Amino acid sequence: MKIFTVIATIVAIGLIGFNITQIDTNAPLEGKSIVALITIFASLCAIVLLQILRLSKRVDDKLKGKH
Repeated sequence: MKIFTVIATIVAIGLIGFNITQIDTNAPLEGKSIVALITIFASLCAIVLLQILRLSKRVDDKLKGKH
C-alpha cells in the first residue's frame, strides 16, 4: 500500500506540474485554463486523500501491534 500511495502522489504532482504550464495568465478562467485549474485542484485533493490513507494505515498497524 505504501508503494501505491507514493506512486500515486508522484503522478498527482506530475499532473500539477503539467497543468500549471497550461494556464493562460491573461484569461485563467476561460477555455483550457479552467480545465487545468480543475485538474490541479483534483490532484491536490488526491494527494490529501492519499496522505490520509497512509496515516490511517500507520495508525491501524500500530493498534494491531499492541493487541
